[in-house]
Amino acid sequence: MFDTLSDRLAATFKNLRGKGRLSEADIDATAREIRIALLEADVALPVVRAFIKQVKERALGAEVSQALNPAQQVIKIVNEELVGILGGETRRLRFAKTAPTVIMLAGLQGAGKTTLAGKLGLWLKGQGHSPLLVACDLQRPNAVNQLSVVAERAGVGVYAPEPGNGVGDPVQVAKDSIEYARTKQYDIVIVDTAGRLGIDQELMRQAADIRDAVSPDEVLFVVDAMIGQDAVNTAEAFRDGVGFDGVVLSKLDGDARGGAALSIAHVTGRQIMFASNGEKLDEFDAFHPDRMASRILGMGDVLSLIEKAEQTFSQEEAAKMASKLASSKGKDFTLDDFLAQMEQVRKMGSISKLLGMLPGMAQMKEQINNIDERDVDRTAAIIKSMTPGERQDPTIINGSRRARIARGSGVEVSAVKSLVERFFEARKMMSRMAQGGGMPGMPGIPGMGGGPGRQKKQQKQAKGKRKSGNPMKRKAEEQAEAARREQAQQGGAFGLPAGQPGQDFELPDEFKKFMG
Repeated sequence: MFDTLSDRLAATFKNLRGKGRLSEADIDATAREIRIALLEADVALPVVRAFIKQVKERALGAEVSQALNPAQQVIKIVNEELVGILGGETRRLRFAKTAPTVIMLAGLQGAGKTTLAGKLGLWLKGQGHSPLLVACDLQRPNAVNQLSVVAERAGVGVYAPEPGNGVGDPVQVAKDSIEYARTKQYDIVIVDTAGRLGIDQELMRQAADIRDAVSPDEVLFVVDAMIGQDAVNTAEAFRDGVGFDGVVLSKLDGDARGGAALSIAHVTGRQIMFASNGEKLDEFDAFHPDRMASRILGMGDVLSLIEKAEQTFSQEEAAKMASKLASSKGKDFTLDDFLAQMEQVRKMGSISKLLGMLPGMAQMKEQINNIDERDVDRTAAIIKSMTPGERQDPTIINGSRRARIARGSGVEVSAVKSLVERFFEARKMMSRMAQGGGMPGMPGIPGMGGGPGRQKKQQKQAKGKRKSGNPMKRKAEEQAEAARREQAQQGGAFGLPAGQPGQDFELPDEFKKFMG
């Protein structure tokens, strides 16, 4: 969603790099470019004015003029101000002292409230709670049925005594759901309310009546992040007409310009608490202003990536895999383990989204977007077409076995051969890292056998290398070494060739273990 804004800001900051001192004209030009970038991203004008004013005041102050690297200081200021307009600190849910905690969802029709109720229910279930979804949208056709289906998929309870489709009293349903939750031992009630295509008095009155009937601990305003400037107007109308405590952004994975996300917290004074960034029920998480600002500025979101990994991988399994890789040059690590690890990574979500969380990946946005997620499925199909013996010892896979595996998985024979070769390379690389050898060109991992002793040994081996006494041979060796150094300097992030935008994205072999 923020791709255009990120690209404009990156181009603006690129012009600052390399300058030892920033003049007032430099800061004015930078502020002007940032203003244009924000306006093009559909950020509300009052927010843009306040943002630029703060950035200019701080950029013209001592923290930039006396800094050793003024350009980095300006980026730091922009990052901090972005965090500020996104709401500052992360806002957590308030829970009732006595169960159940009541959460009411409000918003326009089409904002995604019903689906989001299921996502929030699944998220809270993962936090150890027992949520109940309540069907109070009795106007929209099949809204009650949709909520029931979503609740079933999320594995949470649902209270839907009325058929909907214009039949039933939503206020009475909301009121009765509280007693039902107490009886059935649900500790959280999520009330899904009706919406309209636009703001009207009937919508406001019904929402206010439900609020008064259940006295919610949190009223969350669900807003479609793709509707731009109008999201701010709608949020202000709901704040004044019904009142809400926090904002939930839906459809954050869309291709809109993202101005609503940057405007709504600043204009309404209510923080964004959650963000939905996909169609699946698990593509939902708490909103962290600092992490979002970091993504917008192309600095990645490593903390969220670590959290996803911790939720997906068990420490016991990780230790088991590490011991397999560390023993006997990793030969205990089989294709079954390879498949298990690959499926664990797949559970974390889309490969392209995971790569997008890494710092510096904004420069390879086009290549990342071209990654074929089905490659993981094809790799899994190849491995599952092997016999248990072949998975345990891939060295026995000869030409006839490759042909059989290719027929079973619906791929070319070359794909089977390539997978096996890739597996051996990845196993060797990961085994070296587990034993403390580090990655090529990097020192060993501290405490894992790759310390100073190993480095000294490598240095001694390097010193022992003698140059040839033959002038012609020595010249050829020097030319080869110069070419090798030049090639290494031209490499981009993760060993990717730099400056070749037209090429297909290809991960280095050591990472293919994880990516399939």
